[in-house]
Amino acid sequence: MAISREDFVEVLKDSYSAYYTIHEDAAAPEGLPLAFRADYSSRDERYWLTKSVVTWANEKYEYCYVFMAESFSPELAARCMDWAWEDTLPRVRPHGEHQCTNAKVVFIADSVSPETAKAVKKKSATRSYRQGIKPQGYSNLLAGITDLGTRKTVTNGAGHELVPYFKKLFAARA
Repeated sequence: MAISREDFVEVLKDSYSAYYTIHEDAAAPEGLPLAFRADYSSRDERYWLTKSVVTWANEKYEYCYVFMAESFSPELAARCMDWAWEDTLPRVRPHGEHQCTNAKVVFIADSVSPETAKAVKKKSATRSYRQGIKPQGYSNLLAGITDLGTRKTVTNGAGHELVPYFKKLFAARA
């Protein structure tokens, strides 16, 4: 049994709300079917004897853009991914403890054409931040498109973590 887009987006939003800050009113350019944006941040530290002596720390950020439509053309998918990437880059604040800031693009569609799946699979973007000698993190574009009719997910190389995640969501809805 196929799940409706609206129901699946609510399940996805509920799942993300545990660790992400949900922005339902995020603005996208005209014609881009943005359902919501979810922001994640994490800071890890290691101390020596006392919390005032930090031996190392790293920070991770992720901005997830969820787009929902009946179907996506390769051109529309490319526009969505390009916009999400360009929207994420100004949010990056590289510094000595910055590990990564990733843009995650998730497409939810009733059906996915082979051309669109191929376009999502081929899309990649990465940026490394180097200030002088010391590297200060990187950014990657993680992208995946989910076909609700067949319950299949296709991702680009960086977004491979989305496949088992969506399998778990579908299993929870079965």
